[in-house]
Amino acid sequence: MTIIDTALIAAHNDKQLRALQSDYAHLGEQLDRRGIAIDALRAQVASFGVAIPSWGVGTGGTRFARFPGPGEPRHVFDKLQDCGVIQQLARATPTVSLHIPWDKCSDWHELRETAAFNGLGFDAINSNTFSDQPGQAQSYKFGSLSHTDAATRAQAVAHNLECIAIGQQLGSKALTVWVGDGSNFPGQQHFRRAFDRYLDSARQIYAGLPEDWRMMLEHKICEPAFYSTVIQDWGSSLLAAQTLGPKAQCLVDLGHHAPNVNIELIVARLMAAGKLAGFHFNDSKYGDDDLDAGSVSPYRLFLVFNELVAAAHEGLAFDPAYMLDQSHNVTDPIESLMTSAIQVQRSYAQALLVDRAALDAAQEANDAMTATHLLKAAFQTDVTPLLQQVRLDAGGAIDPVGTYRASAYRQRMGIARPAAQGGGGGIV
Repeated sequence: MTIIDTALIAAHNDKQLRALQSDYAHLGEQLDRRGIAIDALRAQVASFGVAIPSWGVGTGGTRFARFPGPGEPRHVFDKLQDCGVIQQLARATPTVSLHIPWDKCSDWHELRETAAFNGLGFDAINSNTFSDQPGQAQSYKFGSLSHTDAATRAQAVAHNLECIAIGQQLGSKALTVWVGDGSNFPGQQHFRRAFDRYLDSARQIYAGLPEDWRMMLEHKICEPAFYSTVIQDWGSSLLAAQTLGPKAQCLVDLGHHAPNVNIELIVARLMAAGKLAGFHFNDSKYGDDDLDAGSVSPYRLFLVFNELVAAAHEGLAFDPAYMLDQSHNVTDPIESLMTSAIQVQRSYAQALLVDRAALDAAQEANDAMTATHLLKAAFQTDVTPLLQQVRLDAGGAIDPVGTYRASAYRQRMGIARPAAQGGGGGIV
């Protein structure tokens, strides 16, 4: 995988190597005083990875407009190339999550080989029954898996089963199901019947899962329906997952909750129930803005990982999937995805620094001040040299964004790929 010239990466790394060595040694001394071996921590962090959404490498948009950037991917093969650049430089994004039918192609074997050439594998397959496609027999305007019309529900089920078949060819092990089904007016929809129809459709999809697959149910408080949503919150998602069976679990998107909801508490509850599927990482300020992960609330992201690390420390059996899910409206998507992946990796590293024995003791003693200070001490530790060293060890860039800009990759793609048209809202 040499999309970005390795000599360029090495040259940029050489300029920063002495500073990194000094900073890494200093961090090691700090951690040693806290009884933490930095090299052991480095090995743990190096094993962490977060998936890239194929749609994330294109410029996003709002309900009002989309402003394309230069060199946008034209098809799924271009998307994999851009994802390969992210992995080559940041070394924290080894897999890609596809969205069907946006990422359909004529040769899935060729796509799998292209991914491998770019140093990538495939994460969960995402179905799409929230928008209509050209030539589609039934419309999803009034719902899909929960639609009142049986033919529309059958079409939505068939699409999800097709996604499973595609995923099997690519080596995926999970299907993510999110529906925009809901209502915009009081009285428009019978809440219980709509949920029952969703469950009936979901059972048919569940029956088509291979034995080693998971079905990840994603909830969202609103949008595109603004009065009610069929799978509106983690409670609805949990009810559905428990009804369907052990292979059905709940996916947590950090932007899909009501304001001020305690997301880390939801994570803890789902883990306790054995129903945590994984995460879509992003950030938000006013709604489901899909801002870069950690750009607004990095402490909340850390607190989520604190729950995950605590569960692993206590021997709880769980295997969460991690993916970024963002809309990049004013930044270069590659830069945002690299930065977000590093931020997620940073939160994991910081959570590993929490003194679990001391925290347990403080909690048992109801010592609130000591407990919160233990978390803050981990969060406020600058683990930048550790993350830089992990990237360097793996052949990545000490400074991914700086190296990326120096490579002129975006400018080269702007010449090689025709300019995309702007206009209405939506994402690539």
